Amino acid sequence: MHPKALLDACAELVKLTLKFDHPADAVVSRYFRDHRSLGPRERTTLAETVYAVLRRKLLFDHLAPSGSGPKERRLAILGFARYQDEEARRAGASAEHGPRDFLKSALTEQEKNWLDQCDTIDPGDLLERHRHNLPDWLAQPLKEQLGGEFWALAESLNQPAPLDLRVNTLTDKREDVLRELKLAGIAARPTPYSPWGLRVDGKPAINKLDAFARGAIEVQDEGSQLLALLLDAKRGEMVVDFCAGAGGKTLAIGATMRNTGRLYAFDTSAHRLDALKPRLARSKLSNVHPAAIAHERDERIKRLAGKIDRVIVDAPCSGLGTLRRNPDLKWRQSMQSVQEMAAKQAAILASAARLLKPGGRLVYATCSVLPQENEEIAAAFGAAQPQFQALPVGDILAQLKVEGGASLCSAGEGGQQYLRLWPHRHATDGFFAAAWTRT
Repeated sequence: MHPKALLDACAELVKLTLKFDHPADAVVSRYFRDHRSLGPRERTTLAETVYAVLRRKLLFDHLAPSGSGPKERRLAILGFARYQDEEARRAGASAEHGPRDFLKSALTEQEKNWLDQCDTIDPGDLLERHRHNLPDWLAQPLKEQLGGEFWALAESLNQPAPLDLRVNTLTDKREDVLRELKLAGIAARPTPYSPWGLRVDGKPAINKLDAFARGAIEVQDEGSQLLALLLDAKRGEMVVDFCAGAGGKTLAIGATMRNTGRLYAFDTSAHRLDALKPRLARSKLSNVHPAAIAHERDERIKRLAGKIDRVIVDAPCSGLGTLRRNPDLKWRQSMQSVQEMAAKQAAILASAARLLKPGGRLVYATCSVLPQENEEIAAAFGAAQPQFQALPVGDILAQLKVEGGASLCSAGEGGQQYLRLWPHRHATDGFFAAAWTRT
């Protein structure tokens, strides 16, 4: 595609995304379906330009008025330039020579001069909000939690996430898959914490590999893998993934059960569960039973009360731990929506707890970084449910031989130990988990 046409397409997609009518990934996917002639490189440029704009929206909104032309074009120019600079850094090239030539060939002289002027701005001269690019309602509680670490987190959230894979240990060994990827020209290395994970350099087309087609690998963030590991499901047990979604953790749990027992994958969205079906077929698992439920008090849940060995509740949440992948979330939510979500999380956790038999394990998890959805929910549950005894997450990870497991944990009120993963500390998405056993 000609550079000018590609930049026009970027501006069009930026405009559509910034309406915030739908999640950014859905808007991008719809645009690609409507423009099937786009090639892989063009799709990558379009998507990464949009995500660069979403990550640094406050900064780009600050810079855009000094330019000319439609605002979405100015934002697209800044996002396109940021994406090309990041690609150059990853390739070890200099940002001053070459990487922007493609973009600049689509610009007027006035636009080139404006972009050059934007580059001369010293970040130290910017307001804090233009440096961290977080809404005030989110920035303040993160500062209160992290203190001096806040800026490291803010910077990490403005970077693209790495590509993590989970090896299906039911059928393959991590070392064998690592060699297979190397033969395919894909650089990867074991993840530092998850014994099932591989971290891949770049963003190769994983779905075109034989390892993917035969179910040896699935795309899954290392933090998500650790949540499934924490449940520690055993052979022959009755297990429930209470909010299964598209089933990433379900598949990991099924493999730890060695395809024995019975694993229920519940979700209120039949559409999300439909996305599990092809993954389930690849995985070679036959112990997984997906089921759409109407709500957390569904009759199916009542029939299983007191019969289940292990339950994981990866609760619906703000998703703010995934801002590297879903930067639009910070602009589409508010503290009010977080508080509304917390009420739902508490209700779901209480209903899921009824499933456990004495001695059973309950894991509550989110991909949020806010205490309102994490420690506060866990503390309230513990206070209201004396028959559930808190488990030290660090000890569980040590028993599972997770290296550096203690560094993944934090202590809450009353000394309860939680899993707390941060992008800037652990290179995972932001995750939280608490665990209990029913006495």
